[in-house]
Amino acid sequence: MKKLLTLLAVIMVCSPAFSQGEYIEDEPRGFKKERVFIGASLGLGLGSGVFNVGANPEVGYSITNWLDAGLSTNFNYTTIRPEYNFGYRQRSTTYGGGVFVRVHAFRGFFLQALPEYNRRTIRNRFVQAGGPDDRYKLEAPSFLAGVGYGGRVIGQSGFFTVLMFDLANNSNSPYINSYVDNNGNAIRSRLPVLRTGFNVYLGPKRRR
Repeated sequence: MKKLLTLLAVIMVCSPAFSQGEYIEDEPRGFKKERVFIGASLGLGLGSGVFNVGANPEVGYSITNWLDAGLSTNFNYTTIRPEYNFGYRQRSTTYGGGVFVRVHAFRGFFLQALPEYNRRTIRNRFVQAGGPDDRYKLEAPSFLAGVGYGGRVIGQSGFFTVLMFDLANNSNSPYINSYVDNNGNAIRSRLPVLRTGFNVYLGPKRRR
């Protein structure tokens, strides 16, 4: 993770040079309402026997012409097939939030980092016995990072698609698939997290 943070720091330093050909307007000075944006994305995660879908409302601010930051909330629903979970069919709901950073280093493309903290409510049912659900709760941090593409016009609106992976690799994370295979080997794999969304900038202050 230290290497990733170092890489992001280097990209943030170098991004103004990469973006000179794209942005010709002056960088903003002071807070500007028209640089505040709100939006949402839909998330989809697929893996071995795992299906995940969620929604992620967000609010952010375009700090410079190449850098966005803000708050993101997280609501997810996940199912795991019994053959990948000791014969138990698992259903879980997740909610949480985090802080995101988007570095628009190249035309149309951006890098995103999103530390999150999530709480999960999990229901397991042993399909062969057909008994009642076994319920329990988990908490876990995660560190999503990846690459995205979209259209972004500061002061108007934008859309984006981003593909991320959880680099924290916590077994309780909703983005990590942990199970034991038929040979008794513990398997832990990162689920690809694909989110597609939009954002709309607030209008400028009205002059009286």
